[in-house]
Amino acid sequence: MLNATFDLHNWAAVPFHFWSVVFFLFGAIVGSFLNVCIYRLPLGQSIVSPPSHCPHCNYSIPWYLNLPLVTWVYLGGKCRNCGAPISIRYFLVELLTAITFLGCWLTFGRESAWLALVYAVFLAGLITATFIDFEHFIIPDEITVGGTVVGFVCSFLLPSLHSETLLSGSLRESVLGIVAGAGIIYCILRLGKLLFGRQKVTLPADTTIIFTEHAVHLPQEEIPYEDLFYRQSDAITFHARTVELVDRCYQDVQVRLTPASLRIGDEQLIPEEQPHMEVVSAEIALPREVMGLGDVKFMAAIGAFLGWKGVVFSLMLSSMIGSVVGVTLIVLRKREWSSRLPYGPYIALAAAIWVFGGQRLVQWWFGM
Repeated sequence: MLNATFDLHNWAAVPFHFWSVVFFLFGAIVGSFLNVCIYRLPLGQSIVSPPSHCPHCNYSIPWYLNLPLVTWVYLGGKCRNCGAPISIRYFLVELLTAITFLGCWLTFGRESAWLALVYAVFLAGLITATFIDFEHFIIPDEITVGGTVVGFVCSFLLPSLHSETLLSGSLRESVLGIVAGAGIIYCILRLGKLLFGRQKVTLPADTTIIFTEHAVHLPQEEIPYEDLFYRQSDAITFHARTVELVDRCYQDVQVRLTPASLRIGDEQLIPEEQPHMEVVSAEIALPREVMGLGDVKFMAAIGAFLGWKGVVFSLMLSSMIGSVVGVTLIVLRKREWSSRLPYGPYIALAAAIWVFGGQRLVQWWFGM
C-alpha cells in the first residue's frame, strides 16, 4: 500500500509542478504547526490543546483567521480581537517551511516522492530546533530524542535515505550516524569543559554578591542555578572578604558551592538549608559550558537521518559557519553577541546544506 502510494508512475500522472504547488502549500500548513511547537514546547505545554489562541487576550482563533501566510498579512501582524502585535516570526516560519518543502520536492521529487517527504519532515525538525534554540537556548527532547527515533524508523522504511538498496545497509548507516553524532559532540563537550569550563568574573572591590534559593545575583545580572549547574561536579568558587548567612558570619574565607554542597572555609553545609547568603568579593569563578547535552542529542538525531558522513560534514561546516559569524561580530564590534548565540542553529544550517548538495560539495572540494 505504501509503495503504491509513493510510486512515481502514479505521481507522474499529474504535472510535476502541480506537486510543487502542493508541497509549498503543505509546507506552509506544517509551518503553522511548527509555530505552535516553537511557542509551547519550551513552556512544557501541550501542542494539541487548547486550540490556537492569542497569547495576549486568549482569543480563540477561528479557522478562517488561521490561514498560513495569508492571515498574518491580512491582519497586518495584529490580533483581530485585541489588536496586540503578533511576532513576524510566525510569518517567517511558515514561509521558510513552505520554501523548504518546495525545495525538497524540486530536488528529490523526480527521484522519489517518499524521499522528498522524509527530508521535508527532517528539515521541519531543524527549523523548529533552530527557533527554539535561538529564543530559549535549549532543544527539547521531543525534537532530539524523538528525531533520533523517527530517523531510525525512516531508515528502516526507506534505504535510499542513505543511498543504500538493502535494509541492513541503511540501518547500519543510521546507527553509525547516531553513534558518531552523539559520540563526537560528547567528546568535544567534555574536552571543552576541561579546557574552558570556568569563567572568571572580575568585580569592583567590595562588591556584594547575593545567593538566593534559585539564582546568583551579580551587580549587572541574575543567573539562575539551572544555567550554571549542568552536572553535580560543577562548582562556583571565590575568595570572600565576608560571608553572611541567616545565622552566622565568616571573614576572609574560600567558598565553594556545588548542587549538593556548600563549603565555607573548613565548614561543610547543605545548600538547601541556606536560603540566603550575601558575600563581598572582587572575583568569582562560574562554571561554563562550551556545548549543552541538547547539542549531543541533536547531532544524534541528525546522524539517524544523514549517517556518519552527514554528521562529519555538519560538524565541520558548522564550525566554519560559527567562526565566520564570530569574526564578523568582532569586526562589527559586537563581540559580546557571540556568547549569546547558541550552536544548534549552526549545526542545523550545515545539515540542511548536506541535504541539498553537501555530497556534491565534498566531491567538488576534493576534486580540486
